[in-house]
This record gives sequence, structure tokens and C-alpha cells, in this order.
Amino acid sequence: MTRMPLSFTPMADMEALVAGWWDDVNESSQWQDGIFYTLCAAYALVSSIALIQLIRIELRVPEYGWTTQKVFHLMNFIVNGVRAVVFGFHTQVFLLHPTVLVWVLLDLPGLLFFSTYTLLVLFWAEIYHQARSLPTDKLRIVYVSVNAGIYLVQVCIWVYLWIDDNSIVELVGKIFIAVVSIIAALGFLLYGGRLFFMLRRFPIESKGRRKKLHEVGSVTAICFTCFLIRCFVVLLSAFDTDASLDVLYHPVLNLIYYMLVEILPSALVLYILRKLPPKRISAQYHPIR
Repeated sequence: MTRMPLSFTPMADMEALVAGWWDDVNESSQWQDGIFYTLCAAYALVSSIALIQLIRIELRVPEYGWTTQKVFHLMNFIVNGVRAVVFGFHTQVFLLHPTVLVWVLLDLPGLLFFSTYTLLVLFWAEIYHQARSLPTDKLRIVYVSVNAGIYLVQVCIWVYLWIDDNSIVELVGKIFIAVVSIIAALGFLLYGGRLFFMLRRFPIESKGRRKKLHEVGSVTAICFTCFLIRCFVVLLSAFDTDASLDVLYHPVLNLIYYMLVEILPSALVLYILRKLPPKRISAQYHPIR
């Protein structure tokens, strides 16, 4: 009796169906508009939450001036607001010429996101150094210098691409964004981890200590993960055009990417840090000088 060969047709048909659906979604202007407008609405919501929280803080402690907490919420409002505008006008943005303008509008908010969340690293570093009786005067200089250096390098890359649209320089630009992301991830791991374990060793058990422990641990985990994902995806897109994020015809990939690396992390961090500052001067809440 002859045995019939095994058939893998159903599996192949399923793969073809999924691939066909993916292509149909990516090439459909209705899906593109729906997904990018969804991103626009999500960013606008997060931006509004950051603005509302900023106003609440200002009404609570107007005498403190521009504190780290206020600057953090202001920058969140700006970053998410710019993203909302970019995705709201996605059709015009992705078709801009020269192409470097598209990269500027997509990468600049990413750099501002880096500056916004590394501000938390700076704040935690100051708390850690103060608790350990270590000097803190150079921490802000390091923060400003690192950010200034990053923006300078990125502007140089954009200018070169404006003059000569070179694929090698484009690759270097994406690798640079990946390096910036891993720097941020390591910053959260270093100072978030140090502050977390320092709080765990704190001898006095209290409700405030438990809340602060949960706050630092949660924000560290969220931010480390989102910057790590950003690093991995940007590197992947640098070497695989099918994973490119700078194009109109990859709406699903853009939705997943921006949800994971910016929208959800921002929303979660704003929720975790929603507590208003006390109306009295605190050692952990001070104006930026």
C-alpha cells in the first residue's frame, strides 16, 4: 500500500494569507490614515495629560519656579504634541522633499524624548549622590554636555544628508540613534538600579518608602525596556528595508513601534509620577538653578 506524502499546503496557505493581509493593510490608504490618525490621537491625549499635570503642579506650588518635575511635564507636553502634529499631517510629512526633512520631523521628537526621560536619570543621580554625600555640582553639566553633543552630531548628520543624500550616512544616522537609545537605557539601569537598592537597604520601613521603591523600580523597568526596544528596532530598520519606520507604507509597524517605545511608556510614567508635590520645601523637590 502506497503512503501518501505529507502535505504542508494548509500551512503555506495560512502564511500566504497573512502575508497578503499585511501587504493589503500597508498599501491601503484607508488603513494608513486610520493608523496614523490613531497615533495622532494617542499622542495628543498623552500631551494633554502632561499639560494638565503641569498646570496642577504650578497651581499647587507656584512659588517654586521651574522645578525638575515641572520641566519634565513641559517637555512631555512638547514631545507628544509634536508627534501628534507630525502624525496628524502624515501624508504631507512622509512625502516631503528632500527626504532629510522627513527624518528631521521623525527623529527630532525622539531626541527630545531622550532629553525628557534622561532628566529623570539626572534627578535620581542627584538624590543618590546627596544621600551618599557625593558631589552633585557636575551632574547637570554632564547632562547638558551629553545632550548638546548628541544634538550637535545629529544636526551634522542632517546637514550632510541635505547636501548629499548618501545611504551610508543614513545608515550611520540610524546607528547613532540606536547608540543614543542604549545610553539612555544604561543610564536608567545605573542610577535607577542604584537608587532602588539604596531604598531597599533603608532601615526604616514606612508607607512612603514602599511607594518610592515601587515608583523608582517601575519607572526604571519601563524606561529601560522602551529604550532597549528602540535600540533594537532602529538597528533592525538600518539593515532591513522591510522594517523601515520612515515610510508611509509601514503603518502597522509604526503603530506597534511608537506604542511600545513612546506612547505606553509615557502614559505609564505620567501615571506613576502623578502625585503632586507637597506645599512645603522638600529636599527632593528643588528649583532648577
